Amino acid sequence: MSANAKRLRLGAVILLLAAVAIVALVLSRRPPEVQVLTARPETTELVLAVVGRVRPLDLVEVRSPNPGQVIELLADDGDQVVEGQPLALIRAAVEEAQTEADAARARATQAEAAEARLAYQRTETLTRQGFAAQAALDQARARLRSAEAAVAAAQATARASAARSREFIVRAPMAGVILVRPIDSGQVVTPTTTLFELGSLEGFEILAEVDEAYADALRPGMEARAAASGAEARFAAVVSEVSPKVDSSTGGRQVKVRPQSGADLAPGRSVDVTIVVEVRQGALVIPRQAVVDATTSPKAYVVGADDVILARDVVIARWPSQGAIIEQGLAAGDRVVLNPADLRPGDTVRPVSPPDAG
Repeated sequence: MSANAKRLRLGAVILLLAAVAIVALVLSRRPPEVQVLTARPETTELVLAVVGRVRPLDLVEVRSPNPGQVIELLADDGDQVVEGQPLALIRAAVEEAQTEADAARARATQAEAAEARLAYQRTETLTRQGFAAQAALDQARARLRSAEAAVAAAQATARASAARSREFIVRAPMAGVILVRPIDSGQVVTPTTTLFELGSLEGFEILAEVDEAYADALRPGMEARAAASGAEARFAAVVSEVSPKVDSSTGGRQVKVRPQSGADLAPGRSVDVTIVVEVRQGALVIPRQAVVDATTSPKAYVVGADDVILARDVVIARWPSQGAIIEQGLAAGDRVVLNPADLRPGDTVRPVSPPDAG
């Protein structure tokens, strides 16, 4: 190869390397691409998400009014019972003996009253015939009245004893299904011991505890959406009751939600409930990761017309939600930086739409 050819080839290589260096320099100085979201007014919901538990509309803890030993259980978990149906028998030996004694005492007073009645009748006959004084008749009449009063008192005592004995037969206070039977036959119970948990057969409600900071905004009649935890199927519901009392130990208030459509859930099942607190028209919502210094001085980075980042102070609705609801600081059409972590106001960028922008 001649010397001229070598010089030409070397010059070409140098020119190529220079061109590559120039391109690399230009690319290195090119503004970075930044994903932006154009703020647009939209209808959004202020919602409160809580987890509740299913319970029957009516839940009764069945107890024995008297202490004693359970000698027989007549119902078990899952049994359906009717009102007044016997559920358990409590040993009542002392009460039964007392009932028998009171019944015997009532029979004795009846015999004494019969004898006093005969004595009065004889005295009355003798008085008419002139063989007995009026004072004797008055005394016989008083003894008869006293004996009759003793009969009435003894019979009332016997009825009370019999009623107490019947209280040792524990009966269902309403129709329902046995949810829990925490005792066993032979166990000694007191009036504070729960023998059965009885739930009503028709309908259920969801009981949840809501932090007092948010419970004040809840009202009966608010719409809600619910789904059994871990399930996808949702059903419509409505807030039926908000407890006026705050639990001092937890700082929460009990909220009851009732389903509006058919749903079949077992008592005790956990349910995810979303309560719609407010529907806002024309709200501006941005992802929470787009907010800088959210806890101290919230800002949003906006790309200006010259593609330079500007910092905007924003006011965020103080309500738990997936997106940040901007109450002040942004306007429709603003281009908001979605991932502002590595950027600063004054940076020049190349705004692009996110891949999923539709």
